[in-house]
Amino acid sequence: MLNADLEAMAEQVAELILESKRIVVFTGAGISTESGIPDFRGKDGIWTKMDPEDFTIQRFIARPEVRKMQWKMLAEGGLVKDVKPNAAHYAIAELEKLGRLDCIVTQNIDNLHQLAGNSPGIVFELHGNMQFVRCLGCHRRWPMAEILARLAVEELPVCEHCRGILKPDAVFFGESLPQAVLSEAARRAAQSDLCIVIGSTLVVYPAAQIPVYACDAGAKLVIINIGATPMDSKAAVRIEGKAGETMTAVINYVKKKMSKGSY
Repeated sequence: MLNADLEAMAEQVAELILESKRIVVFTGAGISTESGIPDFRGKDGIWTKMDPEDFTIQRFIARPEVRKMQWKMLAEGGLVKDVKPNAAHYAIAELEKLGRLDCIVTQNIDNLHQLAGNSPGIVFELHGNMQFVRCLGCHRRWPMAEILARLAVEELPVCEHCRGILKPDAVFFGESLPQAVLSEAARRAAQSDLCIVIGSTLVVYPAAQIPVYACDAGAKLVIINIGATPMDSKAAVRIEGKAGETMTAVINYVKKKMSKGSY
């Protein structure tokens, strides 16, 4: 349960939502940690247990043993284990159902926004999606589960069409972000009138530029995050709190105000 100050701020966010016409939600690792997914850079993050160099595109392509290591990790449930959306994901999905959401721009690769009920067409995944696999040769795409099933008989799966290297469809170090996705996310941010940042430290670029585009275009900014961000001073409302309970309170206020016919 939120304390009185946080409740008041959640109500402020609800009022901003109801006053806005084009809302962009920007999410980072902090929303998914509440589903049990570890972040990458925290003190117990993934990079404290693995060598980030093994996740460069150069090493992945050049070294079969690195690819084998990653496929073994994926087969054992690493990074794509059976996680479920949390209250924050469901609250954002509710925003769409209420007709209050233009799009989601996410740094996450876990597919949880779609699992929570958001339309895939309005989820812009800047860093890809670990639920899919892509061939680096012919660029065909498969569900991750389909490729993992092949690991029972193949130590190192390759593309059945061109024998190319198969890679999880997430952005590795040394790879560019998907340009079409980034461009559309930037365009929508620049046309928004409210940007809600949830669970991002806003230090990973170019993804963190999205809220900047929104602010530069005159949009109001809300930040919900545990820990400071470089954009805190620009926020109309800055909430230091958990994503799930905060967004649940926000949506409850939105519904309450809508039911009274005030908006």
